Amino acid sequence: MKCTQQLHDLGQSIWLDNITRGLLTSGTLKHYIGELAVTGLTSNPTIFDQAIHSTGFYDDAIRRKRQEGKSGEELFIELALEDLTQAADLFRPIHDATRGVDGWVSLEVSPLLAYDAARSHTEAVRLHSRARRPNLFIKIPGTAEGLGAITDTIFAGVPVNVTLLFSPAQYTAAASAYLSGIEKRIAAGLDPKVESVASLFVSRWDKAVASRIPAEWRNRLGIAVAMRAYRSYRELLISPRWLKLAAAGARPQRLLWASTGTKDPSASDTLYVEALAAPDTINTMPEKTLRAFAEHGRVNGILREDGGEADRVLAQFAQWGIEETALASQLQREGAEDFSKSWRDLLKRLDARQTAPAGTAR
Repeated sequence: MKCTQQLHDLGQSIWLDNITRGLLTSGTLKHYIGELAVTGLTSNPTIFDQAIHSTGFYDDAIRRKRQEGKSGEELFIELALEDLTQAADLFRPIHDATRGVDGWVSLEVSPLLAYDAARSHTEAVRLHSRARRPNLFIKIPGTAEGLGAITDTIFAGVPVNVTLLFSPAQYTAAASAYLSGIEKRIAAGLDPKVESVASLFVSRWDKAVASRIPAEWRNRLGIAVAMRAYRSYRELLISPRWLKLAAAGARPQRLLWASTGTKDPSASDTLYVEALAAPDTINTMPEKTLRAFAEHGRVNGILREDGGEADRVLAQFAQWGIEETALASQLQREGAEDFSKSWRDLLKRLDARQTAPAGTAR
């Protein structure tokens, strides 16, 4: 049995952290679904920027939409929706078979709105309405300002992938925002079944502290943070607040591991996948990581619900002056800035591709 199927069988969904038009037209995504147990995918501005920059798959569509008068964000959204609605249709049988638990794709609101709750909510509702696919998540950053947008968007019945979460505290706040949206729906007499996932970024922790710690402790911080977040997740699922909503028919917001590609070339390329196997979670893997895990990965066990050695590891990092709350805030801020830069670069690239002769802009 393939190790990807083993992960699936223990209750962890494997999603692809990538989308390109080539994945769709070549049949590669269909292959991943059929052979590697991939049951969903995620996207972000950086992924689309790289796809449009490094391939010619979008040239004809860009020229055609330019002739229709499209430009800027409107042009990008149309390109993204073309890809993501095709992907959503590929995953639709999985979505239907799991009654909405799996088979999802994700589209992010403009990262320029990360600190604007009202506009994030409005854009999330607009994008979901345009896609006309029940298995499309709208990604909203889990910033302090984004929490209100999450609650309002869930209340509006729009499925949400909360992105840019880095710590157990940030995860807990995002989970509470989701629960608040469900509670508002119940109070209004609406269906409480609105799906959501909460995306915790892992490997960026280790990249941020690599130069500040002994070599033998590298690539342990992100996993420890994830273990503690998993403990918070399991505790939430037995809390009175959640059990009351579950009794009313609500679905749990699943915890998703993001940023699980290994950034340290001296470490195993399947490090985070093997360390974070856990039921009722999702691991969204870069394509390179998915292939590596399928080729030589191993499922060695599952995360402990009590967080295992997380507290001890985090206490050791604190002795080196690495404070979890402060670093989590920094990583979230830097992540929002990175996505905003990718967004701006993407729009500039589209403008250049529109105005350059065919085949000259990349």
